[in-house]
Amino acid sequence: MSKWDQILPEKVYSTEEPDEFVVDFVGFLRKRNRPIVLDLACGAGRHAIYMAEQGLEVNGADISATGLKMAKERLRKRGLEAALVKSAMNYLPYLDSCFDAVICTRAIYHQKLAAIQKTLLETRRVLRKNGTVLIDFLSRRTYSFGKGDEIEENTFVETEGHEKGVIHHFADKKELRRLFNDFKVLSIELHEKEVEGKLRSRLIVQAMK
Repeated sequence: MSKWDQILPEKVYSTEEPDEFVVDFVGFLRKRNRPIVLDLACGAGRHAIYMAEQGLEVNGADISATGLKMAKERLRKRGLEAALVKSAMNYLPYLDSCFDAVICTRAIYHQKLAAIQKTLLETRRVLRKNGTVLIDFLSRRTYSFGKGDEIEENTFVETEGHEKGVIHHFADKKELRRLFNDFKVLSIELHEKEVEGKLRSRLIVQAMK
């Protein structure tokens, strides 16, 4: 059983509201002719559902059987369709060049750096030429940077709370430009807000194959 099978049923991890930057990205995608999109690490399906509602052809992949079950049930209740599969982020069961876009939110940074690099290689592999990715990363400005046990540079494992045992890698713009060296980077935007007195900081990367 994946750690996320335990975490995802909790309400804070299975919200149904899409992130604002995903809403903006979907608006960009809708200008194309019904693009085929992969929601990588789709969890309980909030973004897969939103994209299906907007008329996109949606696929989703996640390591958590529990998350996939929740996503399928939510889609069924809304009369929506998306092709969901159980898969790790860095070994995708898809052919080369089969998606117009890939989104990955609140997920890729739950790995060591080498696994993140592998995920990006796989993401690029399944993208069509001129396909676009939207991926968020934890910024080193966020309140939780340095929290837990450091297992490699800028990478920590939580030692308490809901995410005990979960890896968090923290990035900055310089590192992200290196990671996306094989892509054409369109933008790297800093998104920040204060929640209960704590700064939550993310870097949102939009890039093209």
